[in-house]
Amino acid sequence: MKVLVTGAEGQLGYDICRQLHSEGIEHHGVDVKDFDLADRDAVMQYIRNYNPTHVVHCGAYTAVDRAEQEAERCYAVNGEGTANIAAACRETGAEMMYFSTDYVFDGHSKETPWDVYDPADPQGVYGISKYRGEYAVREQLERYYVLRISWVFGKNGSNFVQKMLRLGRDNKEVTVVCDQFGAPTYTKDVAAIVPRILESGRYGTYHAPNEGITTWYDFAKEIFHAAGMNTKVVPILTSEYPASAKRPRNSRLSTDALVRAGFGPLPHYHDALVRYLKEICVIR
Repeated sequence: MKVLVTGAEGQLGYDICRQLHSEGIEHHGVDVKDFDLADRDAVMQYIRNYNPTHVVHCGAYTAVDRAEQEAERCYAVNGEGTANIAAACRETGAEMMYFSTDYVFDGHSKETPWDVYDPADPQGVYGISKYRGEYAVREQLERYYVLRISWVFGKNGSNFVQKMLRLGRDNKEVTVVCDQFGAPTYTKDVAAIVPRILESGRYGTYHAPNEGITTWYDFAKEIFHAAGMNTKVVPILTSEYPASAKRPRNSRLSTDALVRAGFGPLPHYHDALVRYLKEICVIR
């Protein structure tokens, strides 16, 4: 295997590169400094030159609120950029893994976890852009993997856990929404299954968050408890929280397909949180 990883300086790409390195798998990580995903010629030329057997596409525009004001750029990166990666994979014969999101669903029309076969109905620019990426992959390739994840946290980048720790150090209490449900995803745990999936040839769509369901409010309380902090968490409703982009009320993702294929389940998010806090030296 010879793997090209996009978005290598982000949370997910960083941990995937670390996992590939630990397993002795030939790989190369690229990011915005190497080429612009929206530049089709640059994408094609880079992938032709490296000639990977697999491309793991983590590179993305992820600023959910800013996307509402920068829709053109978001669509260019997540939609057209992913289409460019898929086209290059088709030309070179490389297999592709694309990381997507719970935002491809409408976030409110069902109370149970979203299955991989549920119809997509994204409600904002970010979700639409990521689903355009999914569509481009499926339209152009037969040998692909789409992995949807949610509530991502990892060592190499900003995330909810780090935000809570920062706010908790400076404030006696914080307010967090209590009516959005989902499962956190530790990038190190997702990265651990990537080589196995790439080697499997079991193409298709999977949901790959950590096990367990929580709310942002409850997750914040667990973060402070695990970190040994006494910060008080005050629950508020989504309607009370100002945001440009609509947030999914239901971000639960069913991991049934992942388990049936033999790649899951991932560890419970409680366990993942503790390991992450140790990784970033918050606790021992």
